[in-house]
Amino acid sequence: MTRAIDLASLTSDPTPISVGAEAAENYGVVRQTLKRITEDWREQPSLEQLAKEVGMQPIQLQRVFSRWAGLTPKQFLQAITLDHAKALLRDSASVLDATYEVGLSGSGRLHDLFVTHEAMTPGDYRNRGAGLKIAHGFHPSPFGQVLVMATDKGLAGLGFADPGDEDNALTDMCERWPAAQFVQDQEATSGYAQRVFDPQKWQEDQPLNIVMIGTDFEIRVWQTLLKIPMGAATTYSDIAACLGNPKASRAVGTAVGRNPLSFVVPCHRVLAKGGKLGGYHWGLTRKRAILGWESGLSGPVLECV
Repeated sequence: MTRAIDLASLTSDPTPISVGAEAAENYGVVRQTLKRITEDWREQPSLEQLAKEVGMQPIQLQRVFSRWAGLTPKQFLQAITLDHAKALLRDSASVLDATYEVGLSGSGRLHDLFVTHEAMTPGDYRNRGAGLKIAHGFHPSPFGQVLVMATDKGLAGLGFADPGDEDNALTDMCERWPAAQFVQDQEATSGYAQRVFDPQKWQEDQPLNIVMIGTDFEIRVWQTLLKIPMGAATTYSDIAACLGNPKASRAVGTAVGRNPLSFVVPCHRVLAKGGKLGGYHWGLTRKRAILGWESGLSGPVLECV
């Protein structure tokens, strides 16, 4: 079942969206635990301490957390405890340069999700999405509710929403293509949500189709982000240098912030100089959580771009 929506009505007549009371409650627990670990990792909180703070038994918290995040609280603590921000950036420019020399030709892996992408023409972007039909839906993910936006050509947008903030997230995404037709369609978007966050489905012979809708410069930046492998990071200035304009780091930062395909196009792997996290459109706690989750998947030793 589908339902067309009018962008202008999103704030005046918001549509209630739910992923189920149990899912929302569980993510509230996971979110609180993620926040506690990422902010207080130096204290090395135990599973028993974390469970007590959320009103659960330790084994219950471990089960819920593992189901949402794909690793245990202890594994996440180990990953986030690593002094990985600076390690992520070591030699970042030289390896990013090397990926540019290789380019996108052949069967080279663009990034962990094995994506294949299609960029809309500048004219399509100037038309602000006119003629595009974009399905949208909210689904559970390891990092809270995820908003999936999809066209008939592939995934066009992915963002996150904390409980109660669904309408703002939807408005945020829809305003990127204000002339498009938006249709709520959980069935059309659920497959993307399931595939994006399941590493077992990241298969090179079954690439994920994505659609990039932006300016020429933004698309060049987003294509560069696809080359940053899991367990690695780079900086805004290094991306600017690889694009042939070393002085454009501020413009790169703006383009990274406007990335409509969060997580899939890994803007969370861009850090500020010196290893600081920098910004993240969907919140720094979520950025820390994603980096920690990826660290747990890629192993204790984090290589760099």
